[in-house]
Amino acid sequence: MATGAQLVALAMTRLKEKYVNVLVPKDNPNWHGPWDCAEFASWVVFQKMGKLYGCVNNNGDPASTEAYSGSWVRDAKDGTLLPSTEDEAVSTPGVILIRKPPAAGKMGHVAISDGRGLTVEAAGEKIGVAQGKVRGRLWHYVVKVPGVTYSSTNFTTPAIELPLLLALEAPPVVSPLVRKVQSALKAAGFSPGAINGEYGLHTLAAVGAFQTSKKLVSDGIVGPKTAKLLGVEWPK
Repeated sequence: MATGAQLVALAMTRLKEKYVNVLVPKDNPNWHGPWDCAEFASWVVFQKMGKLYGCVNNNGDPASTEAYSGSWVRDAKDGTLLPSTEDEAVSTPGVILIRKPPAAGKMGHVAISDGRGLTVEAAGEKIGVAQGKVRGRLWHYVVKVPGVTYSSTNFTTPAIELPLLLALEAPPVVSPLVRKVQSALKAAGFSPGAINGEYGLHTLAAVGAFQTSKKLVSDGIVGPKTAKLLGVEWPK
């Protein structure tokens, strides 16, 4: 039986390895990249537990079945994974943090908590596998893997209010800020469709393409980092 700390220890051995949106053979213990976020988390868990999670087919061949952030969401929603909280993730190694894809076929994000307020994650082409922060980021689901033994480090850090984020919602967000983002996207060569102040599917696609061009995780969410690269002043 694996521990959360063992998941983290394995994940840490892959720091600084390359990020590419690829399929990883989860049963290959010698794989050293490239990685994407969902494949990285699924590989780490499979290596320690011998079972697939967060894959399009969790009963498929671990050498060929694809991991996907949307599949991690599915497993979180249907009870395959056990619910946890951001507070618990801060102090508990091996907890999985998930940001859902903004639309079907789009990218979300998956990270592994290190139990000391940080994560280990395949964080994008610009930095590869790296450590980030648990707090101050958008996570839709926080979960534990069944069968893994989790122990708290008792580390604490205060909650951080999320920055303003623009994302695809129902009904769509309509605001002057969206219009500024759309104008900046068009000026950068990424057409968001009509410059109408509505954060719809065309704007989502343009944001994702822009993020890819800047080697960020292409999650279609505009926050301070994406806004800065677009040259859009962001509300504090």
